[in-house]
Amino acid sequence: QVQLVESGGGSVQAGESLRLSCAASGYTDDKYCMAWFRQPPGKEREGIARFSTHTTWSAYKDSVKGRFSISHDTAKNTLYLEMNSLKSEDTAIYYCAAQREAFCTTWDPSDYDYWGQGTQVTVSS
Repeated sequence: QVQLVESGGGSVQAGESLRLSCAASGYTDDKYCMAWFRQPPGKEREGIARFSTHTTWSAYKDSVKGRFSISHDTAKNTLYLEMNSLKSEDTAIYYCAAQREAFCTTWDPSDYDYWGQGTQVTVSS
């Protein structure tokens, strides 16, 4: 059973940076699509960045492109999200998710098989 544990959230001022980590365990192979989702207060959960552990391919939603960077350390089995130039609209609970697919093709949360517990990111303007 895959388990995901996020860390690194917190409260920052607009323009500052944060790095989120997602420690993964229980993988049976390297063919997973890993993603970061976020859920702002009163809104639906949305995917913002995804990464294929098999191909190292990544993609971003326009709202974070150029500011956020997703990466994966295979040796540590950890997914990261480097967030720069944070804005108040980035305030949300951030979730790490994994899908049992070698290629990342979807942003739909229902297509992801495993989820972390979430970590709060609050950006003050």
